[in-house]
Amino acid sequence: QVQLVESGGGLVQPGGSLRLSCAASGRTFSGYVIGWFRQAPGKEREFVTAINWSGGNTYYADSVKGLFNISRDNLKNTIYHQLNSLKHEDTAVYYCAARWGDPVSRTYAYEDWGQGTQVTVSS
Repeated sequence: QVQLVESGGGLVQPGGSLRLSCAASGRTFSGYVIGWFRQAPGKEREFVTAINWSGGNTYYADSVKGLFNISRDNLKNTIYHQLNSLKHEDTAVYYCAARWGDPVSRTYAYEDWGQGTQVTVSS
């Protein structure tokens, strides 16, 4: 099992940026795929982005391609999620999650989850 802790959320104006972090501990981190998901009030949790263990394979939801960027530092056991050009509709709780295998978008494919960090986009 991998323990995950998100940080970096907050209040930002439309058009602004945030960098979220996901710190991992527990089992060997470098073998895991890490995904980011988000859940807005009253909506289902949705896939945002994922990265494989080497960082060479990334996967983005169409809605965030070219706007968000995922990266990882396995020496620090940390995943970074850069959110750029934020919009009101990006407001949600953002979660990171871990799984073995390939980066995929299916929520149920991820085994371990963090508690989430709130991102609010508002003027």
